[in-house]
Amino acid sequence: MAQKITFLLIIFSFLTCGSQHERQQYQETGMASFYNDKFEGKKTASGEKYKASKFTAAHKSLKFNTLIKVTNLKNKKTVIVRVNDRGPFKKNRIVDVSKAAARKLNMEQDGIVNVKIEVVEKRK
Repeated sequence: MAQKITFLLIIFSFLTCGSQHERQQYQETGMASFYNDKFEGKKTASGEKYKASKFTAAHKSLKFNTLIKVTNLKNKKTVIVRVNDRGPFKKNRIVDVSKAAARKLNMEQDGIVNVKIEVVEKRK
């Protein structure tokens, strides 16, 4: 009985430590842009409709529904967004954020800013 409990504790530790490590591990730095108004109501790659008022983003490879923290490196403002689309498709850009997220990052004037993205939570 004690062996079974020990085994289960080891498995539980492995599973929980692994997921924390994955969350903390992913970071990326590069340029971000935001969605043009013409995309309002259009379907995203996940099948959802884009809404400028929601805190969402497009990323080339992160799974849909992953929460990421985006930090504007110029002013240190941050926002948490949910990946629900693929992109950006412009060279040298790592993320496209919704208009609401762009406002919170204070990037509307510049249009394209240098950011750091970090995974906050991976979802299935």
